[in-house]
Amino acid sequence: MSHSPPLGADPAEAEEFLARHPEIEAIDIVLVDVHGVGRGKIIRRHELAGLYREGRHLPSSILGLDLLGEDVEETGLVWQVGDADRRAWPVPGTLVPLPWTTPARAQVLVTLHELDGSPMGADPRHALSRQIASLGRQGLRPAGAFELEFYLLDATSGPDGQPRPAAASLDGRRSGGVHVYGLDELDGQQPLFADVYAAARAQGLPLETLISEYAPGQFELTLHYRTDLVRAADDLVMLKRLVRAIARRHGAVACFMAKPFGEHAGSGMHLHVSLADVAGQNVFADPAGAGGALADPLRHAIGGLARTMAESMLVFAPHANSWRRFVARSYAPVAPTWGINNRSVALRVPAGSSTQRRIEHRPSGVDANPHMVGAVVLAGLALGLAQGIDPGPPVGGNGYEGGTGAFGLLPQDWRAAIELARASPFLQEALGADLHRVLLAVTEAEALRFATTVTELDYRLGLHTV
Repeated sequence: MSHSPPLGADPAEAEEFLARHPEIEAIDIVLVDVHGVGRGKIIRRHELAGLYREGRHLPSSILGLDLLGEDVEETGLVWQVGDADRRAWPVPGTLVPLPWTTPARAQVLVTLHELDGSPMGADPRHALSRQIASLGRQGLRPAGAFELEFYLLDATSGPDGQPRPAAASLDGRRSGGVHVYGLDELDGQQPLFADVYAAARAQGLPLETLISEYAPGQFELTLHYRTDLVRAADDLVMLKRLVRAIARRHGAVACFMAKPFGEHAGSGMHLHVSLADVAGQNVFADPAGAGGALADPLRHAIGGLARTMAESMLVFAPHANSWRRFVARSYAPVAPTWGINNRSVALRVPAGSSTQRRIEHRPSGVDANPHMVGAVVLAGLALGLAQGIDPGPPVGGNGYEGGTGAFGLLPQDWRAAIELARASPFLQEALGADLHRVLLAVTEAEALRFATTVTELDYRLGLHTV
Protein backbone atom coordinates (compact mmCIF):
# COMPACT_ATOMS: atom_id res chain seq x y z
CA MET A 1 0.00 0.00 0.00
CA SER A 2 1.61 3.26 -1.19
CA HIS A 3 1.66 6.47 0.85
CA SER A 4 3.98 8.39 -1.49
CA PRO A 5 2.44 11.07 -3.74
CA PRO A 6 2.00 9.47 -7.20
CA LEU A 7 1.64 12.90 -8.83
CA GLY A 8 4.73 14.35 -7.22
CA ALA A 9 2.85 16.64 -4.85
CA ASP A 10 5.39 18.21 -2.51
CA PRO A 11 4.44 18.99 1.11
CA ALA A 12 6.61 22.09 0.74
CA GLU A 13 3.96 23.49 -1.64
CA ALA A 14 1.38 23.34 1.15
CA GLU A 15 3.77 24.78 3.74
CA GLU A 16 4.78 27.69 1.52
CA PHE A 17 1.17 28.41 0.55
CA LEU A 18 -0.02 28.56 4.15
CA ALA A 19 2.93 30.78 5.07
CA ARG A 20 1.95 33.23 2.29
CA HIS A 21 -1.73 33.09 3.27
CA PRO A 22 -2.13 33.26 7.04
CA GLU A 23 -5.75 34.33 6.46
CA ILE A 24 -6.75 30.95 4.98
CA GLU A 25 -8.87 28.96 7.43
CA ALA A 26 -10.03 26.05 5.27
CA ILE A 27 -9.42 24.36 1.92
CA ASP A 28 -11.85 22.87 -0.60
CA ILE A 29 -10.47 19.58 -1.96
CA VAL A 30 -12.08 19.16 -5.40
CA LEU A 31 -12.42 15.86 -7.28
CA VAL A 32 -13.86 16.25 -10.80
CA ASP A 33 -16.44 13.61 -11.74
CA VAL A 34 -17.58 12.31 -15.11
CA HIS A 35 -19.93 15.31 -15.52
CA GLY A 36 -17.13 17.78 -14.89
CA VAL A 37 -18.70 18.60 -11.52
CA GLY A 38 -16.32 19.29 -8.65
CA ARG A 39 -17.11 17.23 -5.55
CA GLY A 40 -15.18 16.70 -2.33
CA LYS A 41 -14.74 18.10 1.16
CA ILE A 42 -13.73 21.25 2.99
CA ILE A 43 -10.82 20.53 5.31
CA ARG A 44 -9.36 22.81 7.96
CA ARG A 45 -6.04 24.58 7.62
CA HIS A 46 -4.16 22.17 9.87
CA GLU A 47 -5.25 19.19 7.73
CA LEU A 48 -3.63 20.41 4.51
CA ALA A 49 -0.14 19.14 5.30
CA GLY A 50 -1.52 15.62 5.83
CA LEU A 51 -3.22 15.70 2.44
CA TYR A 52 0.14 16.35 0.80
CA ARG A 53 2.05 13.81 2.90
CA GLU A 54 -0.39 10.90 3.00
CA GLY A 55 -3.28 11.69 0.66
CA ARG A 56 -6.89 11.57 1.81
CA HIS A 57 -9.40 8.76 1.69
CA LEU A 58 -12.48 9.48 -0.41
CA PRO A 59 -15.22 7.02 -1.44
CA SER A 60 -14.93 5.83 -5.03
CA SER A 61 -18.71 6.26 -5.35
CA ILE A 62 -18.07 10.01 -5.77
CA LEU A 63 -17.13 9.15 -9.36
CA GLY A 64 -20.35 7.14 -9.84
CA LEU A 65 -22.96 9.82 -9.18
CA ASP A 66 -25.63 11.20 -11.47
CA LEU A 67 -26.05 14.94 -12.05
CA LEU A 68 -28.18 15.27 -8.93
CA GLY A 69 -25.49 13.64 -6.84
CA GLU A 70 -27.24 10.31 -6.31
CA ASP A 71 -25.52 6.91 -6.48
CA VAL A 72 -25.69 4.97 -9.74
CA GLU A 73 -25.11 1.37 -8.69
CA GLU A 74 -24.55 0.21 -12.28
CA THR A 75 -21.21 2.05 -12.28
CA GLY A 76 -19.81 -0.72 -10.06
CA LEU A 77 -18.46 1.91 -7.67
CA VAL A 78 -21.09 1.72 -4.94
CA TRP A 79 -22.31 -1.45 -3.21
CA GLN A 80 -20.44 -3.92 -5.41
CA VAL A 81 -17.25 -2.70 -3.73
CA GLY A 82 -18.85 -1.82 -0.38
CA ASP A 83 -18.55 1.91 -1.17
CA ALA A 84 -14.84 1.45 -0.56
CA ASP A 85 -12.39 4.31 -0.16
CA ARG A 86 -9.62 5.14 -2.57
CA ARG A 87 -6.87 7.64 -1.90
CA ALA A 88 -7.02 11.20 -3.24
CA TRP A 89 -3.78 13.05 -3.90
CA PRO A 90 -3.41 16.79 -4.59
CA VAL A 91 -2.62 17.97 -8.11
CA PRO A 92 0.60 20.04 -8.03
CA GLY A 93 0.08 23.69 -8.92
CA THR A 94 -3.68 23.78 -8.22
CA LEU A 95 -3.55 24.96 -4.60
CA VAL A 96 -4.96 28.49 -4.91
CA PRO A 97 -6.93 30.99 -2.81
CA LEU A 98 -10.67 31.52 -3.18
CA PRO A 99 -10.55 35.33 -2.87
CA TRP A 100 -14.34 35.70 -2.79
CA THR A 101 -14.77 33.68 0.44
CA THR A 102 -15.25 34.96 3.99
CA PRO A 103 -13.74 33.52 6.16
CA ALA A 104 -10.99 32.96 3.64
CA ARG A 105 -10.69 29.53 2.01
CA ALA A 106 -8.50 27.97 -0.66
CA GLN A 107 -8.98 25.07 -3.06
CA VAL A 108 -6.86 22.28 -4.47
CA LEU A 109 -7.76 19.80 -7.18
CA VAL A 110 -7.26 16.15 -6.32
CA THR A 111 -7.25 12.98 -8.35
CA LEU A 112 -8.20 9.51 -7.17
CA HIS A 113 -5.84 6.53 -6.97
CA GLU A 114 -6.06 2.95 -5.83
CA LEU A 115 -4.60 2.28 -2.40
CA ASP A 116 -1.46 0.89 -4.05
CA GLY A 117 -0.91 4.23 -5.80
CA SER A 118 -2.03 3.18 -9.30
CA PRO A 119 -4.49 5.43 -11.16
CA MET A 120 -8.17 4.83 -10.38
CA GLY A 121 -9.73 4.01 -13.75
CA ALA A 122 -12.96 5.98 -13.30
CA ASP A 123 -11.16 9.30 -12.70
CA PRO A 124 -11.43 11.33 -15.94
CA ARG A 125 -8.13 13.10 -15.31
CA HIS A 126 -6.23 9.83 -15.68
CA ALA A 127 -7.78 9.17 -19.10
CA LEU A 128 -6.33 12.40 -20.46
CA SER A 129 -2.95 11.76 -18.83
CA ARG A 130 -2.82 8.32 -20.43
CA GLN A 131 -3.47 9.69 -23.93
CA ILE A 132 -0.79 12.34 -23.44
CA ALA A 133 1.67 9.66 -22.32
CA SER A 134 0.84 7.57 -25.40
CA LEU A 135 1.61 10.49 -27.71
CA GLY A 136 4.76 11.19 -25.70
CA ARG A 137 6.07 7.72 -26.50
CA GLN A 138 5.78 8.74 -30.16
CA GLY A 139 7.78 11.91 -29.57
CA LEU A 140 4.71 14.17 -29.64
CA ARG A 141 3.41 16.61 -27.05
CA PRO A 142 -0.08 18.15 -27.29
CA ALA A 143 -0.79 21.75 -26.37
CA GLY A 144 -4.05 23.61 -26.26
CA ALA A 145 -6.72 25.66 -24.52
CA PHE A 146 -10.46 25.58 -23.98
CA GLU A 147 -13.00 28.35 -24.58
CA LEU A 148 -15.83 28.85 -22.06
CA GLU A 149 -19.25 29.98 -23.28
CA PHE A 150 -22.03 30.51 -20.72
CA TYR A 151 -25.09 32.56 -19.82
CA LEU A 152 -25.50 35.01 -16.97
CA LEU A 153 -29.06 34.72 -15.66
CA ASP A 154 -31.08 36.42 -12.97
CA ALA A 155 -31.11 34.60 -9.66
CA THR A 156 -34.93 34.73 -9.74
CA SER A 157 -37.27 33.85 -12.60
CA GLY A 158 -38.88 36.43 -14.83
CA PRO A 159 -42.59 37.41 -14.79
CA ASP A 160 -43.41 34.34 -16.89
CA GLY A 161 -41.74 32.03 -14.36
CA GLN A 162 -38.88 31.23 -16.76
CA PRO A 163 -35.15 31.98 -16.48
CA ARG A 164 -34.08 35.25 -18.05
CA PRO A 165 -30.78 36.99 -18.84
CA ALA A 166 -29.27 38.84 -15.90
CA ALA A 167 -29.59 42.58 -15.56
CA ALA A 168 -26.36 44.54 -15.90
CA SER A 169 -24.37 44.44 -12.66
CA LEU A 170 -23.32 48.06 -13.28
CA ASP A 171 -26.73 49.72 -13.25
CA GLY A 172 -29.47 47.10 -13.50
CA ARG A 173 -30.23 47.88 -17.15
CA ARG A 174 -31.69 45.10 -19.29
CA SER A 175 -30.98 44.50 -22.96
CA GLY A 176 -33.37 42.47 -25.07
CA GLY A 177 -31.23 42.15 -28.17
CA VAL A 178 -28.56 39.68 -29.21
CA HIS A 179 -25.76 42.25 -29.52
CA VAL A 180 -23.06 39.77 -30.53
CA TYR A 181 -19.64 41.32 -29.87
CA GLY A 182 -21.45 44.21 -28.16
CA LEU A 183 -19.15 46.34 -26.02
CA ASP A 184 -21.98 48.00 -24.07
CA GLU A 185 -23.03 44.53 -22.84
CA LEU A 186 -19.50 43.94 -21.55
CA ASP A 187 -19.40 47.36 -19.92
CA GLY A 188 -22.71 46.70 -18.20
CA GLN A 189 -21.29 43.59 -16.54
CA GLN A 190 -17.95 45.25 -15.75
CA PRO A 191 -18.26 45.01 -11.94
CA LEU A 192 -18.89 41.25 -12.16
CA PHE A 193 -16.17 40.54 -14.70
CA ALA A 194 -13.68 42.77 -12.89
CA ASP A 195 -14.07 40.42 -9.94
CA VAL A 196 -13.72 37.41 -12.27
CA TYR A 197 -10.42 38.71 -13.66
CA ALA A 198 -9.14 39.63 -10.19
CA ALA A 199 -9.94 36.14 -8.89
CA ALA A 200 -8.31 34.55 -11.96
CA ARG A 201 -5.12 36.54 -11.29
CA ALA A 202 -5.13 35.38 -7.67
CA GLN A 203 -5.42 31.77 -8.86
CA GLY A 204 -2.84 32.03 -11.64
CA LEU A 205 -5.44 31.24 -14.31
CA PRO A 206 -4.34 32.56 -17.73
CA LEU A 207 -7.65 34.28 -18.46
CA GLU A 208 -7.72 36.39 -21.62
CA THR A 209 -10.46 37.70 -23.90
CA LEU A 210 -14.07 38.48 -22.91
CA ILE A 211 -16.75 38.47 -25.64
CA SER A 212 -20.48 39.16 -25.72
CA GLU A 213 -21.74 36.08 -27.55
CA TYR A 214 -24.63 35.30 -29.88
CA ALA A 215 -27.55 35.65 -27.45
CA PRO A 216 -28.79 38.01 -24.74
CA GLY A 217 -26.82 37.33 -21.57
CA GLN A 218 -24.35 34.96 -23.26
CA PHE A 219 -20.60 35.50 -22.87
CA GLU A 220 -17.33 33.81 -23.74
CA LEU A 221 -14.04 33.77 -21.84
CA THR A 222 -10.86 32.46 -23.42
CA LEU A 223 -7.79 30.96 -21.75
CA HIS A 224 -4.18 31.20 -22.86
CA TYR A 225 -2.65 28.23 -24.67
CA ARG A 226 -0.95 25.66 -22.43
CA THR A 227 1.83 23.25 -23.34
CA ASP A 228 0.29 20.91 -20.73
CA LEU A 229 -3.15 19.82 -21.92
CA VAL A 230 -4.10 18.32 -18.55
CA ARG A 231 -3.49 21.70 -16.97
CA ALA A 232 -5.54 23.32 -19.75
CA ALA A 233 -8.48 21.09 -18.75
CA ASP A 234 -7.84 21.95 -15.09
CA ASP A 235 -7.99 25.63 -16.08
CA LEU A 236 -11.47 25.13 -17.50
CA VAL A 237 -12.71 23.32 -14.38
CA MET A 238 -11.30 26.01 -12.12
CA LEU A 239 -12.67 28.83 -14.27
CA LYS A 240 -16.22 27.42 -14.25
CA ARG A 241 -16.10 27.16 -10.48
CA LEU A 242 -14.76 30.71 -10.22
CA VAL A 243 -17.33 32.24 -12.58
CA ARG A 244 -20.21 30.48 -10.84
CA ALA A 245 -19.07 31.73 -7.42
CA ILE A 246 -18.47 35.33 -8.52
CA ALA A 247 -21.81 35.48 -10.36
CA ARG A 248 -23.60 34.22 -7.25
CA ARG A 249 -22.07 37.00 -5.17
CA HIS A 250 -23.36 39.53 -7.70
CA GLY A 251 -26.89 38.15 -7.47
CA ALA A 252 -26.68 36.28 -10.79
CA VAL A 253 -26.46 32.67 -11.96
CA ALA A 254 -23.71 31.46 -14.28
CA CYS A 255 -25.50 28.85 -16.39
CA PHE A 256 -23.43 26.08 -17.98
CA MET A 257 -26.29 24.26 -19.67
CA ALA A 258 -25.57 23.61 -23.33
CA LYS A 259 -28.93 25.05 -24.41
CA PRO A 260 -30.86 27.02 -21.76
CA PHE A 261 -33.06 28.83 -24.31
CA GLY A 262 -34.61 27.12 -27.30
CA GLU A 263 -34.71 30.28 -29.40
CA HIS A 264 -31.10 31.31 -28.76
CA ALA A 265 -27.62 29.90 -29.38
CA GLY A 266 -26.25 27.12 -27.22
CA SER A 267 -22.99 27.32 -25.27
CA GLY A 268 -19.94 25.45 -26.50
CA MET A 269 -16.60 24.46 -25.03
CA HIS A 270 -14.30 24.56 -28.03
CA LEU A 271 -10.88 22.95 -27.68
CA HIS A 272 -7.93 24.38 -29.61
CA VAL A 273 -5.18 21.76 -29.94
CA SER A 274 -1.83 21.31 -31.67
CA LEU A 275 1.11 18.90 -31.47
CA ALA A 276 4.80 19.62 -30.99
CA ASP A 277 7.69 17.27 -31.76
CA VAL A 278 10.68 16.57 -29.49
CA ALA A 279 12.34 19.76 -30.72
CA GLY A 280 9.29 21.80 -29.77
CA GLN A 281 8.26 22.43 -33.38
CA ASN A 282 4.57 22.46 -34.33
CA VAL A 283 3.99 19.38 -36.51
CA PHE A 284 0.78 20.97 -37.82
CA ALA A 285 2.69 23.94 -39.30
CA ASP A 286 2.51 24.42 -43.06
CA PRO A 287 5.47 22.76 -44.81
CA ALA A 288 8.01 25.13 -46.33
CA GLY A 289 7.40 25.85 -50.00
CA ALA A 290 3.99 24.18 -49.98
CA GLY A 291 2.17 27.28 -51.20
CA GLY A 292 -0.32 27.30 -48.36
CA ALA A 293 -1.07 23.57 -48.46
CA LEU A 294 -1.73 22.07 -45.05
CA ALA A 295 0.76 19.65 -43.57
CA ASP A 296 -0.05 15.96 -43.86
CA PRO A 297 -0.03 15.46 -40.05
CA LEU A 298 -2.66 18.18 -39.69
CA ARG A 299 -4.85 16.68 -42.40
CA HIS A 300 -4.49 13.16 -40.98
CA ALA A 301 -5.30 14.36 -37.46
CA ILE A 302 -8.45 16.00 -38.82
CA GLY A 303 -9.28 12.76 -40.60
CA GLY A 304 -9.01 10.78 -37.36
CA LEU A 305 -11.18 13.27 -35.47
CA ALA A 306 -13.82 13.26 -38.20
CA ARG A 307 -13.90 9.46 -38.48
CA THR A 308 -14.34 8.95 -34.71
CA MET A 309 -16.67 11.87 -34.05
CA ALA A 310 -19.98 10.04 -34.33
CA GLU A 311 -19.07 7.33 -31.81
CA SER A 312 -17.59 9.94 -29.46
CA MET A 313 -20.55 12.31 -29.35
CA LEU A 314 -21.73 11.09 -25.95
CA VAL A 315 -18.58 12.61 -24.46
CA PHE A 316 -19.08 15.89 -26.34
CA ALA A 317 -22.85 16.04 -25.70
CA PRO A 318 -23.49 13.97 -22.56
CA HIS A 319 -26.95 15.11 -21.46
CA ALA A 320 -30.46 15.34 -22.84
CA ASN A 321 -30.24 19.12 -23.04
CA SER A 322 -26.91 18.87 -24.89
CA TRP A 323 -28.69 17.71 -28.01
CA ARG A 324 -30.84 20.82 -28.31
CA ARG A 325 -27.68 22.72 -29.27
CA PHE A 326 -27.15 21.05 -32.65
CA VAL A 327 -29.23 23.22 -34.95
CA ALA A 328 -28.23 24.47 -38.40
CA ARG A 329 -26.96 28.06 -38.58
CA SER A 330 -26.51 28.16 -34.81
CA TYR A 331 -22.67 28.05 -34.76
CA ALA A 332 -22.88 24.46 -33.52
CA PRO A 333 -21.78 21.70 -35.92
CA VAL A 334 -24.28 19.22 -37.33
CA ALA A 335 -21.89 16.93 -39.26
CA PRO A 336 -18.25 15.72 -38.95
CA THR A 337 -17.03 18.31 -41.46
CA TRP A 338 -13.88 20.41 -41.54
CA GLY A 339 -12.75 23.65 -43.09
CA ILE A 340 -10.25 26.48 -43.01
CA ASN A 341 -11.32 29.75 -41.37
CA ASN A 342 -14.93 28.49 -41.31
CA ARG A 343 -17.17 28.45 -38.22
CA SER A 344 -19.91 26.38 -39.82
CA VAL A 345 -17.93 23.13 -39.53
CA ALA A 346 -17.06 20.76 -36.68
CA LEU A 347 -13.27 20.93 -37.14
CA ARG A 348 -11.93 24.37 -37.95
CA VAL A 349 -8.40 25.33 -38.91
CA PRO A 350 -8.32 28.96 -37.75
CA ALA A 351 -6.84 31.77 -39.81
CA GLY A 352 -3.43 32.96 -38.68
CA SER A 353 0.25 32.24 -38.91
CA SER A 354 1.15 29.18 -40.95
CA THR A 355 3.64 28.20 -38.22
CA GLN A 356 0.97 28.26 -35.51
CA ARG A 357 -1.55 25.93 -37.13
CA ARG A 358 -3.99 24.22 -34.80
CA ILE A 359 -7.37 22.49 -34.83
CA GLU A 360 -10.41 24.06 -33.22
CA HIS A 361 -12.61 21.14 -32.13
CA ARG A 362 -16.14 22.59 -31.96
CA PRO A 363 -18.67 19.82 -31.12
CA SER A 364 -18.41 19.89 -27.30
CA GLY A 365 -20.97 21.70 -25.22
CA VAL A 366 -20.00 23.61 -22.10
CA ASP A 367 -21.69 20.82 -20.11
CA ALA A 368 -19.02 18.27 -21.13
CA ASN A 369 -16.11 17.11 -18.98
CA PRO A 370 -12.96 18.80 -20.39
CA HIS A 371 -10.60 16.01 -19.34
CA MET A 372 -12.73 13.44 -21.17
CA VAL A 373 -13.07 15.71 -24.21
CA GLY A 374 -9.30 16.11 -24.27
CA ALA A 375 -8.71 12.37 -23.96
CA VAL A 376 -11.05 11.51 -26.82
CA VAL A 377 -9.74 14.30 -29.07
CA LEU A 378 -6.14 13.15 -28.56
CA ALA A 379 -7.10 9.53 -29.21
CA GLY A 380 -8.89 10.55 -32.40
CA LEU A 381 -6.07 12.60 -33.82
CA ALA A 382 -3.55 9.89 -32.85
CA LEU A 383 -5.61 7.37 -34.81
CA GLY A 384 -5.60 9.71 -37.79
CA LEU A 385 -1.83 10.06 -37.64
CA ALA A 386 -1.25 6.32 -37.25
CA GLN A 387 -3.50 5.37 -40.15
CA GLY A 388 -2.89 8.38 -42.40
CA ILE A 389 -6.64 9.08 -42.60
CA ASP A 390 -7.61 11.44 -45.41
CA PRO A 391 -10.33 13.86 -44.25
CA GLY A 392 -11.46 14.65 -47.80
CA PRO A 393 -11.69 18.19 -49.14
CA PRO A 394 -12.42 21.09 -46.77
CA VAL A 395 -15.85 22.68 -46.71
CA GLY A 396 -15.99 26.12 -48.30
CA GLY A 397 -18.78 28.54 -47.53
CA ASN A 398 -21.87 27.42 -45.66
CA GLY A 399 -21.07 24.11 -44.00
CA TYR A 400 -24.71 23.63 -43.04
CA GLU A 401 -25.48 23.16 -46.73
CA GLY A 402 -22.34 21.23 -47.65
CA GLY A 403 -23.43 17.68 -46.82
CA THR A 404 -21.90 15.38 -44.23
CA GLY A 405 -18.30 15.26 -45.40
CA ALA A 406 -16.40 12.00 -45.86
CA PHE A 407 -17.61 10.23 -42.71
CA GLY A 408 -21.39 10.22 -42.77
CA LEU A 409 -23.84 11.53 -40.21
CA LEU A 410 -23.56 12.27 -36.54
CA PRO A 411 -26.12 10.55 -34.29
CA GLN A 412 -29.39 12.41 -34.47
CA ASP A 413 -30.29 12.22 -30.79
CA TRP A 414 -29.10 11.31 -27.32
CA ARG A 415 -30.27 7.69 -27.42
CA ALA A 416 -28.46 7.04 -30.70
CA ALA A 417 -25.30 8.56 -29.21
CA ILE A 418 -25.55 6.27 -26.18
CA GLU A 419 -25.81 3.18 -28.36
CA LEU A 420 -22.90 4.24 -30.58
CA ALA A 421 -20.77 4.89 -27.48
CA ARG A 422 -21.68 1.51 -26.02
CA ALA A 423 -20.56 -0.32 -29.17
CA SER A 424 -17.36 1.69 -29.72
CA PRO A 425 -14.00 -0.06 -29.12
CA PHE A 426 -12.36 3.27 -29.95
CA LEU A 427 -14.19 5.11 -27.16
CA GLN A 428 -13.49 2.33 -24.67
CA GLU A 429 -9.77 2.55 -25.44
CA ALA A 430 -9.76 6.36 -25.37
CA LEU A 431 -11.41 6.53 -21.94
CA GLY A 432 -10.35 3.21 -20.48
CA ALA A 433 -12.79 0.39 -19.70
CA ASP A 434 -13.70 1.67 -16.23
CA LEU A 435 -14.49 5.24 -17.27
CA HIS A 436 -16.33 4.01 -20.37
CA ARG A 437 -18.54 1.85 -18.12
CA VAL A 438 -19.17 4.72 -15.70
CA LEU A 439 -20.07 7.13 -18.52
CA LEU A 440 -22.64 4.70 -19.91
CA ALA A 441 -24.07 3.88 -16.48
CA VAL A 442 -24.61 7.47 -15.34
CA THR A 443 -25.98 8.45 -18.74
CA GLU A 444 -28.45 5.56 -18.71
CA ALA A 445 -29.58 6.64 -15.23
CA GLU A 446 -30.14 10.18 -16.48
CA ALA A 447 -31.94 8.91 -19.58
CA LEU A 448 -34.28 6.80 -17.44
CA ARG A 449 -35.04 9.78 -15.18
CA PHE A 450 -35.66 11.94 -18.24
CA ALA A 451 -37.89 9.35 -19.93
CA THR A 452 -40.08 8.78 -16.86
CA THR A 453 -40.56 12.44 -15.90
CA VAL A 454 -43.88 13.92 -16.98
CA THR A 455 -43.19 17.53 -17.96
CA GLU A 456 -45.26 20.69 -18.13
CA LEU A 457 -45.22 20.34 -21.92
CA ASP A 458 -46.81 16.88 -21.62
CA TYR A 459 -49.73 18.42 -19.72
CA ARG A 460 -50.01 21.35 -22.11
CA LEU A 461 -50.20 19.05 -25.12
CA GLY A 462 -52.32 16.28 -23.69
CA LEU A 463 -54.17 17.03 -20.47
CA HIS A 464 -57.33 18.34 -22.12
CA THR A 465 -56.84 17.31 -25.74
CA VAL A 466 -56.15 13.60 -26.19
